[in-house]
Amino acid sequence: MNKVMNETVGATGKLKQAIMVWDMPVRVFHWLLVICFAGAWLTSESERLAMIHYAFGYTACLLVLIRLVWGVIGTRYARFTQFLKSPRAVIEHFMTMLRGHPHHDVGHNPAGGLVMFALMLLILLIGLTGYLSVKEFLGNAPSEAHEVVASLVLGLVIVHIIAAIGMSVIERQNLVRSMVTGKKKGFPEQGIRYPQYLIGALILLSSLYFFYLILTGGLPSLTQ
Repeated sequence: MNKVMNETVGATGKLKQAIMVWDMPVRVFHWLLVICFAGAWLTSESERLAMIHYAFGYTACLLVLIRLVWGVIGTRYARFTQFLKSPRAVIEHFMTMLRGHPHHDVGHNPAGGLVMFALMLLILLIGLTGYLSVKEFLGNAPSEAHEVVASLVLGLVIVHIIAAIGMSVIERQNLVRSMVTGKKKGFPEQGIRYPQYLIGALILLSSLYFFYLILTGGLPSLTQ
């Protein structure tokens, strides 16, 4: 009982409440990337659906590039400086978890942040090898690398899902839902002030337009 109370009440006696942590650009990026990766995976074996596969794949790369920029100029918990830590910090995080002390910062924990960044870089690598494969550069090597990296990303995605469920249990809050609402449990001073709805809407619209251009052959240099 005391442990639960300590996790809910801070040193100043304040009760945790729902605060805004994930801004709209982060949430739009997250869910569009989920859709794009799933769509690209499901259409990867069909020549008839090749343009749809290209559209999903290249849009995923566009989203990652946008997220890399937002990781530098975005809101507090969107920035890489908040969650990209040294290998020592990641190891210490795991050791702390093993001792039964959950991560208390409302943003990404060091391990989750590292996995997310690795996923973004690997998705860019998938896009690059896919492009080289379409252009038939370097023989069959890009195509084989494309499949290997895609399988590696799928494995990391599965680990990410399992970890999200596990951390939801440990932290006693639904982390999947928080990526929809943008809110997590925390103290008022920890929340972000501006969710950046306009920028999130612009990312959504630009991604949909880019998807449409690829799908309709509007950017032939990427698909032929």
